[in-house]
Amino acid sequence: MGAEVYASESQQKIVNHTCKGKACSSCGHRGTTQWQLERWSALPNVPYYGITFTMPDVFWQVFRDNPVLTKALPVLAADVIRGYAYATYGVEVGVIAILHTFNGELEFNSHVHTMALAGGMLPSGGWVDTVYYDNDFVMKEWRYAVIALLRTASRLGRLCSSFRPDQIESMLSYHGTRWWSVNIERLGSTEHFLRYAGRYVRRPPIAQWRISHVDDSKVRFWAKDKKLNDWVEVECMPEEFIDRWSQHLLERYQHSVRYFGLFAPRGVKEAFSALFAIIGQKLRPRPKARPWRESIKRDFGFDPLLDHKGVEMKWVTRIAPQQSPPIRRTQK
Repeated sequence: MGAEVYASESQQKIVNHTCKGKACSSCGHRGTTQWQLERWSALPNVPYYGITFTMPDVFWQVFRDNPVLTKALPVLAADVIRGYAYATYGVEVGVIAILHTFNGELEFNSHVHTMALAGGMLPSGGWVDTVYYDNDFVMKEWRYAVIALLRTASRLGRLCSSFRPDQIESMLSYHGTRWWSVNIERLGSTEHFLRYAGRYVRRPPIAQWRISHVDDSKVRFWAKDKKLNDWVEVECMPEEFIDRWSQHLLERYQHSVRYFGLFAPRGVKEAFSALFAIIGQKLRPRPKARPWRESIKRDFGFDPLLDHKGVEMKWVTRIAPQQSPPIRRTQK
């Protein structure tokens, strides 16, 4: 990716350019921090709700085999929240939805984390301070939406699955009446909201510190066992590890965070000025991206451009990116 070269009279340092990859834990951390700064300046300082939508594990493999349907899950979750708020209180709310497909062992576990305003805007322009979300009702609407999505795809013959159509229908009928886990947590302020969202926004499938061992025959990494409430070590072959890891990488141009309602681009353009005026707050200017040097100083407590004598190193030159050799394909 290339690099920048800095030097003083007694020392030289090469600073590699970041890959900006969504699966890189270092780039993911920097992206999360910048997102938090931007959201702090853009969002009103009011209470929020964190709502997590899950599903029975029997559906995980179905959504893994049907990525088009998986992409629809954030839309379904946001529609459930917005529909409930409008039907119950007559208000429009803002929703941020984050699709997650992995658990601690890197298995495919499709679920959606959402953050929603705890208040809402009336069509007349007024503001309702408190919107209460009924857990049981929200769960049933989410369950109905997911079941309807899968049933429609199955009946149209567009559901890729190892199950037969009659097995799919039987499974949908059975789980369509069972309890599903939907967790609703009230977040008291924008700061609380950003701390909550920071655990999920731009989060890579696995952090570097969790990988404890790598060689030609095995990979070991740490995973949190929720039943034992303790960390356990998982071991698998390198090929299996890559398969587990790669299934969670987003496609090119696919957004990890999606915005709906008052937080959608149109909602921000049309209603945000009125929203801030109603609640008596001022729009904050958008912050500039924090330079990498300042990020290192803040997060790790040292200046990366000071040499061993404490003298500041200056920029010298740039190393150009190196292109990988082309892959030669042979015809069989």
